[in-house]
Amino acid sequence: MQRRKFIQSAALATAGASLLPHWASSMKNYRSTDYGVALFTLPKSLSEDFEGTLKMISEIGYKELEFFGPYTYSTKEAQDSWKQTAGMLGFSGSGYFGYSPKDLKALLERYGLTAPSIHIDLPTLQHNMGAIAEAAHVVGHKYVGIAMIPDDMRQNMDDYKRTIEVFNKVGEDAKNNGLTFFYHNHGYGHTPKEGVVPFQYILENTDPDLVKMQLDVFWFTAAGVDPKEILENNPGRFTSLHLKDMSEKKTFAGDGESMQDWMGLFPYLADAGSGVLPLTEIIQTAKKSGAKHFFLEKDMTPEPKMALTNSYDFLSKIKL
Repeated sequence: MQRRKFIQSAALATAGASLLPHWASSMKNYRSTDYGVALFTLPKSLSEDFEGTLKMISEIGYKELEFFGPYTYSTKEAQDSWKQTAGMLGFSGSGYFGYSPKDLKALLERYGLTAPSIHIDLPTLQHNMGAIAEAAHVVGHKYVGIAMIPDDMRQNMDDYKRTIEVFNKVGEDAKNNGLTFFYHNHGYGHTPKEGVVPFQYILENTDPDLVKMQLDVFWFTAAGVDPKEILENNPGRFTSLHLKDMSEKKTFAGDGESMQDWMGLFPYLADAGSGVLPLTEIIQTAKKSGAKHFFLEKDMTPEPKMALTNSYDFLSKIKL
């Protein structure tokens, strides 16, 4: 009797084991991705209690971080400029918030976090790539990108042609140092200049192997661009997304070039899933298009824990 039960149990176990590969394969299409946080969402909290903020992010469920500069390896100009800007914004910290790359890596590991991506200024990428790479390989960064093209590099099409040359060169330097360069567009460059749409011109004239893109769904929408359409038309180009929602669908009052245009839309920032943008469809389209990282961002939100929690509750239910 015992032998018969043993044989029956063994047979069931064998059958179950044979089904595991099929089950695991099928579940790949129903598994949520690991979402991250763009840390400009909560710079004040990080400045006041860096480790406590990382702990909170981890406990909510996020797995990845995207840091913002400047860093100790940034140019002196970038660091000096930041001191003035941060003072006006009401917080002091940026970069690694006083931690060395080695100590930061240990802290991230303590809370089960990784930092695959950072935002950094263009001059630092042009002149200090070796120092960037040295820190990146310790902390674990894979992607290094800019949040904005400097004003003097996007006034006309000659500027954009120069920008493209710089992007290709920076992208090549990044690749030679084991990194990937990306450009985060802030909603400008979608209105034609001299009969040409600058952002499309950048897409078409930068090397797709050297220059990747980060799509911010809020700012692309503000520019009148359909995030799903641009993802579908450029497979493999957008490696990451900034996930923001809009309480009402709005576009820039102007062409998206000025601070006034951006500030005018900040009141419409919403927690992911609480607004009107089709984030589920955008994320699913992005995944199919080759995007690998998804960072929740709600710039300088006054209630970070609530914003992160509400957004994660929504995002974690999206099946990919």
